[in-house]
Amino acid sequence: MGALAAAVCLALLLASCTGKPDGTPTGSSPSLTSTTGADPAPGTPQRLDLQLEIPWAAVFLPDGTAVISERDTALLKAVRGGEARELGRVPGVVPGGEGGLLGLAVSPAFATDRYLYAYFTSGSDNRIARLRLAAASDGTLSLGEPEVIFTGIPKASTHNGGRIRFGPDGLLYAGTGDSQRRDQPQDPDALGGKILRLTPDGDPAPGNPFGNAVYSLGHRNVQGLAWDSEGRLWASEFGPDVDDELNLVVPGGNYGWPAVTGAPHRSGFQDAKVVWPATSESSPSGLEIVRSTAYLGALRGERMWTVPLAGEEAGTPVGYFTREFGRIRDVVHTPEGGFWLLTNNENPDFVLVLPPPD
Repeated sequence: MGALAAAVCLALLLASCTGKPDGTPTGSSPSLTSTTGADPAPGTPQRLDLQLEIPWAAVFLPDGTAVISERDTALLKAVRGGEARELGRVPGVVPGGEGGLLGLAVSPAFATDRYLYAYFTSGSDNRIARLRLAAASDGTLSLGEPEVIFTGIPKASTHNGGRIRFGPDGLLYAGTGDSQRRDQPQDPDALGGKILRLTPDGDPAPGNPFGNAVYSLGHRNVQGLAWDSEGRLWASEFGPDVDDELNLVVPGGNYGWPAVTGAPHRSGFQDAKVVWPATSESSPSGLEIVRSTAYLGALRGERMWTVPLAGEEAGTPVGYFTREFGRIRDVVHTPEGGFWLLTNNENPDFVLVLPPPD
């Protein structure tokens, strides 16, 4: 009877998915392609060997220094002049499975408060802390003690979410995973399977749709957050065995998990703007948006995807560097106008530096 019930559940799940048999990714506006956009193809990458160990996120400080998190070592590393040095290990991080030291975000008021925010897995939950980065007279950085500002995000061996980013409104957004608890994403009072919206001090942001920290719900495992030029929030998300997603996020929007995935046009749920039916071709992680193009790192897909955007619609994804450099965990827009791509599980990992588009 258990096997029969499992088979029925699987059939119902697949019936709620939108994957194509040939695995071709589709956008909400198929006629919109990269050739119609204003952004050229990415240039030739240069490899920056920094001897990294499972890097998860990178951010740039106002002075051009990059800070990288390593998931399993719990180390923060500062990169300047093509060389990396340890800033320090974040205390309280308990790595395991997909958990550990994950997303980073730079305070919008960094010039005065010097805060670096970090999302990490502790012994009991996933949480967000901020740490001061003091600078010596020669510019050398030192790491202060973490101040935990938000706790209680559920943890598991997988589906921990982890991406954090400050939005144009100066508020902190955090993507969480369902932590393998399928009752969480549809519960507006639970923190799993959500995008959260917080003040810089970690309080629920005023105006949130449910009167708590939750901004949107029905997510499986959010991995990337970025805003377009009009201030619209987009998020990349892992599907189960089918239907990885790029979503346009609206306040209070329900993105369907675990009832539906992809773009099934089901009443009450928001359709994904891009669906990758074959998760082996994507597993989209870090997300960046520049002008009219979204750039996504792909883990299982081992490439960088570009997606043309036009208003609230997304076009046909195009892949670059397919199977050339392994898994891509994060895509970061550099101060020079190019990109950094963080590899994942290459032992050791490295950075691919893309020049600014011509």
